[in-house]
Amino acid sequence: MGTNGSTMLKPLRQGLPPLDPAAVSDAASCALPARYEAVREARRFTRDTLGQWDIGDRFDDVCLVVSELVTNALRHAVPTDHCPADGLPSVRLHLMRWSERLVCAVRDPSHETPVPRDSDDFSAESGRGLFLVDSFADSWGWHPLAGTLQGKVVWALFRMRTAG
Repeated sequence: MGTNGSTMLKPLRQGLPPLDPAAVSDAASCALPARYEAVREARRFTRDTLGQWDIGDRFDDVCLVVSELVTNALRHAVPTDHCPADGLPSVRLHLMRWSERLVCAVRDPSHETPVPRDSDDFSAESGRGLFLVDSFADSWGWHPLAGTLQGKVVWALFRMRTAG
């Protein structure tokens, strides 16, 4: 325990680029059940939220990335027999907007590092998610949760065109 554990993780993870929390213009989050319908719920939540925020130009990219991040969390991070003992949802989606940035973050209970799988078989269903995230988002990364929360956050950042 102590500081050694966290310093060992640093080379393996990317932190979010510096974004001033005080400058967030909008933020929304939703809890997702540990079921595959959660992907549809996450897409609907994202679509509704981006509509309220009047963000149209990256809409399809953001929805695709949210789908992949939530699918990965459900497939790799939530055990099939998972029943959150503390009553907290297994997976949570956060959307945060700055003037020229949008961040999608998915929290899950696993400490496993998200790793894109090397696959020459592009028809394979599994393992392509992070390649899609990498292709459609401007940057992405992950970090372990601090304090009493268990698990990690995987995030993707999108640059937005400003009006005008």
